[in-house]
Amino acid sequence: MLKQRTIKEMVRTTGVGLHSGTKVVLTLRPAAPDTGIVFSRVDLDPPVVFPASAMAVGDTRMASVLIKDNARVSTVEHLMSACAGLGIDNLFIDVTAEEIPIMDGSASSFVYLLQQAGVEEQEAPKKFIKVLKPVEVREGQGAGEKWARLVPHDGFKLDFFIEFNHPAVDGTAQRANVDFGDVSYVQAVARARTFGFMQDVEMLRGIGLARGGSLENAIVMDEYRILNSDGLRYDDEFVRHKILDAIGDLYLVGHPLVCSYEAHKSGHALNNQLLRELLKHPDAYEIVTYDSVEKAPPSYAKQMEQEWSFN
Repeated sequence: MLKQRTIKEMVRTTGVGLHSGTKVVLTLRPAAPDTGIVFSRVDLDPPVVFPASAMAVGDTRMASVLIKDNARVSTVEHLMSACAGLGIDNLFIDVTAEEIPIMDGSASSFVYLLQQAGVEEQEAPKKFIKVLKPVEVREGQGAGEKWARLVPHDGFKLDFFIEFNHPAVDGTAQRANVDFGDVSYVQAVARARTFGFMQDVEMLRGIGLARGGSLENAIVMDEYRILNSDGLRYDDEFVRHKILDAIGDLYLVGHPLVCSYEAHKSGHALNNQLLRELLKHPDAYEIVTYDSVEKAPPSYAKQMEQEWSFN
């Protein structure tokens, strides 16, 4: 059978929050089967525990934020994306501030941390959410319309379109397709960094966001060009980062999805609305397990067999 996964040993790192600018210690610990991904604010007394859940997302301004009892854990999407990409089902995540550290702005630091901890398969079947019929959410009209949908598919793939009307973004591919039956998360998605525009920084800081942002943890652009001296990691890094975010946002549903995700200018808010719409319709999905790698969708068979490395 395809088995659940956790990590072998505890690992720890430190960093700063992209939006809060606050220093934070992040600790990852192994968790028992069927625990899921669980965040804990260990700086609070008593600690506040946040099971990763689409229904626990209470703020989606520039990040996915879990909220409980007036406490928050912000910017969970990059770490959730890394967990999804490496097939981690069960994990305790302890943080000493309100935001997950931004690291280099991608998921690669979290991938490295999970690889450092090592993977451990558990004697429990891995559970998947298989989409049985299309589910869609839309927002806005005309040129400003945004939408996202989940469609039945025997695997996991994402198709994303962005539009920013900026020379640096428009000069790259604005649509990307990633099918995990063909490529690995580590190679195709993990290194894509978050991005932002200089003209937005003052506004964002005025509402308490982007206080920790820098050229070290984001692609930053002025009115015309990319300011980072090292350029882009992927030719289509902007849209690939949106795919990275979507993978993390979608993993908040609680299990890996068996479906195709298609999106047009979506973001954290619409991704969360999409999960809530799915969960409102019990006839639109089912929980499944797979007795063997041979019976699993190619995307997940590949994930279970691949090596845990960047090589």
